[in-house]
Amino acid sequence: MSMTDPLGDILTRIRNAQQARLSFVTAPVSNLILSVLEVLKREGYIRDYTKAEVRKGVSEVKIELRYHEGAPAIKVIKRSSKPGRRVYSSIAKLKTFYNGLGIAILSTPKGVMSDHEARSVNVGGEVLCYVF
Repeated sequence: MSMTDPLGDILTRIRNAQQARLSFVTAPVSNLILSVLEVLKREGYIRDYTKAEVRKGVSEVKIELRYHEGAPAIKVIKRSSKPGRRVYSSIAKLKTFYNGLGIAILSTPKGVMSDHEARSVNVGGEVLCYVF
């Protein structure tokens, strides 16, 4: 069965796994998901991720979650742009999340990046999700 929103599924799996205090979570993989996970790793919200092939033609990703003194590193993770309602923003109109302490992950013409990186490159795009 096909999935309508694989990125929303990954974000929900991460949210649920951190509430259950799991050390890792597995999920189906796509190029967009790998790009978002790379941004989360660069920003320090997850430890690492590894891609593994389950069987021929089917891969999944194992995400190692990060905790700080027993508390999850990700306090809020929410999807902004959804399949039924896409949210686009220029870099000048992009709002900060939690007064700049959180990040927005954007899909830009120059790749998937955080809002800090998008501001330095001066490029806007689709706002995928917010993380704090």
